[in-house]
Amino acid sequence: MASTSAPLTLPVLPLDDEVVLPGMVVPLDLNDTDVRAAVEAAQAAARAEPGKPRVLLVPRVDGTYASTGVLGTVEQVGRLADGDPGALIRGRGRVKIGAGTTGPGAALWVEGTTVEQSVPEPLPGHVAELVKEYKALATAWLRKRGAWQVVDRVQAIDDVSALADNSGYSPFLTTDQKVELLETADPVARLKLATQQLRDHLAEQDVAETIAKDVQEGVDKQQREFLLRRQLEAVRKELRDLNGDGKDAAEESDDYRARVEAADLPEKVREAALKEVDKLERSSDQSPEGSWIRTWLDTVLELPWNDRTEDAYDIQGARSVLDAEHAGLEDVKERITEYLAVRKRRNARGLGVVGGRRGGAVLALVGPPGVGKTSLGESVAHAMGRKFVRVALGGVRDEAEIRGHRRTYVGALPGRIVRAIKEAGSMNPVVLLDEIDKVGSDFRGDPAAALLEVLDPAQNHTFRDHYLEVELDLSDVVFLATANVLEAIPEALLDRMELVRLDGYTEDEKVVIARDHLLPRQLDRAGLDPEEVVLEESALRKLAGEYTREAGVRTLERSLARLLRKVAAQHELGERELPFTVGEEDLRALIGRPHHVPESAQDPAERRTAVPGVATGLAVTGAGGDVLYVEASLADPETGAAGLTLTGQLGDVMKESAQIALSFLRSHGAELELPVGDLKDRGVHIHFPAGAVPKDGPSAGVTMTTALASLLSGRLVRTDVAMTGEVSLTGRVLPIGGVKQKLLAAHRAGVTTVIIPKRNEPDLDDVPAEVLDKLDVHAVTDVRQVLELALAPAVNGAAPEVPVAA
Repeated sequence: MASTSAPLTLPVLPLDDEVVLPGMVVPLDLNDTDVRAAVEAAQAAARAEPGKPRVLLVPRVDGTYASTGVLGTVEQVGRLADGDPGALIRGRGRVKIGAGTTGPGAALWVEGTTVEQSVPEPLPGHVAELVKEYKALATAWLRKRGAWQVVDRVQAIDDVSALADNSGYSPFLTTDQKVELLETADPVARLKLATQQLRDHLAEQDVAETIAKDVQEGVDKQQREFLLRRQLEAVRKELRDLNGDGKDAAEESDDYRARVEAADLPEKVREAALKEVDKLERSSDQSPEGSWIRTWLDTVLELPWNDRTEDAYDIQGARSVLDAEHAGLEDVKERITEYLAVRKRRNARGLGVVGGRRGGAVLALVGPPGVGKTSLGESVAHAMGRKFVRVALGGVRDEAEIRGHRRTYVGALPGRIVRAIKEAGSMNPVVLLDEIDKVGSDFRGDPAAALLEVLDPAQNHTFRDHYLEVELDLSDVVFLATANVLEAIPEALLDRMELVRLDGYTEDEKVVIARDHLLPRQLDRAGLDPEEVVLEESALRKLAGEYTREAGVRTLERSLARLLRKVAAQHELGERELPFTVGEEDLRALIGRPHHVPESAQDPAERRTAVPGVATGLAVTGAGGDVLYVEASLADPETGAAGLTLTGQLGDVMKESAQIALSFLRSHGAELELPVGDLKDRGVHIHFPAGAVPKDGPSAGVTMTTALASLLSGRLVRTDVAMTGEVSLTGRVLPIGGVKQKLLAAHRAGVTTVIIPKRNEPDLDDVPAEVLDKLDVHAVTDVRQVLELALAPAVNGAAPEVPVAA
């Protein structure tokens, strides 16, 4: 129970960040101005009335006074232990602070009302339990601090109010907690609060002690372990000095033996590893063989001998992944889809492993640069749900790079194939053998020959690396080899791979790729949002058709990057506002003039075929198909320079084709109504422009024959006609290779009519339908048909104007 009594008028003694509870006796320094003023005012008031001077002790936290203070009596004024003047003040009871008033001295005077506190006797049961709990907690805390004298004093307190106020001596209580105790008038509630505060503190202290004990135990364990290890090293050293019994090697070999036995290894590999562990046990610490064995064992234990990823047998989903990540390339997409379908059916029938061999695949992706061969490997792995590893073979000249080094060499390592399996962490990854046509050979061996076993489906399930010297099963690996030039791959190696040609993209496919793949990537690299710069389809088509001329899309992507960089720079300079839509007419102002204007789009007088003796051929280069012009002229008869002159850095086969074309016209000139008499006395000069580029092959035979026939007849070769085919001495047009690439090149160059050999007609099935729809393809068997199609009619029967070589 709590009640109030008559008001009191007392001087205020403020306590900064400190709280005094009833029953506490505290010394205060009189050097403090506020303390001295309050004490002197209390002494002055005490002279007029009996009793000890009285002050009101009020906590002041951050300049704010509490609403409740403590009535204190000045017990003694004298000197403190350090010699400074001080006063000893005892807290008597709580006082509810009222309004301010006046009084003697410089102190602040206030009116207050004492708060009487009482608890019924005897104590109710729950209060008695609370008193018992508080005393038990206080005793436990005091005993931890070693304050045994204080324990008896606490046990002797029976008053509930005094017991609760005794917690004011607790150093762990914050000022706010003590103020809360002071302002709690009900003794039972105050004792509950004090008990809870003490309980929380003891819990925190227990946690801190547990952490400290764990830390100390850890430190002691480390120190003990360190000491024991040093002693063990000393014992081992003494043993080695005495008899060199190799205890270190034995203990290390025990560790390797346990690792080998615990690892999931094939039986033969486990036997080989245990033999090496036996050697390690017998080797001494000084022997270099021990280091080689440990390195070999680490390599064997790190390989994923029995780890395989599960193939994604969602055939439609895999095809969707390939279509989403690559436009076109139907051949390789169909091949991967077929592979997955066959594996699904084999697994369903329990034919996953037949004769120790699994159902891997070896594909050779051959095509010009920039058509997406390398990135296709990642898409294949994504579609199949397998790990992907790329092995770059460009410039590799050492056979040990493929099969590994013998372990007897210092710094020996396994080959790139084993390292690829280790990197993938799986025995059935997709391994991309990039630029396999760039592999060289020298005195160190031929890496292409070392690849024969790797890429042979009949042998690679028992592949032996020179470093491992154990059989490694590669029959579940999907190998994708990329190359630009088919002829650079050795015949024996090519025979082990399934050939898939990537002959380049049509203009429509390039537009789709630029819109769906290249443009988003370059927008991100240029720091632009898709809605800030929009390219119209006509602009993309002009970029693909007139600013670039390639089988792939690499130059097209560079052109897009240059265009977006220009737009970003103009925006930062304040020259252009965003968003901006790039149209066909904006390209010239942003990235300059077109570099590859089709011949058919030029002025008729400026075309190469505007004079007799110039024909348009088709060829295949390392960068895909291309248009090849052939120029022919006759020398002045007065110079006497008879014979055949060939220029343009031609190979032997192409030189022979020129001689065959000339011989055919000489023997059949009368039949073709050509003035072949000029060929006897005048020199013939055939030139292939782009003279810095080497050229070879028989497919320009019909082109040279047409150019010479045009020269002799004076009839122009049609601008819209391009041709390819080998010519024989009898005038037969023989088949050639690269029909698809050549037709794609003709389509890019704006040619509308193409002449091919009749025996190449089945190759038209590989040409995209949208290209064939725009081309008028003629399949011929004789060179006379070529001349009839390619030569324009004579103008008004005029005599031919034959170009003369200077």
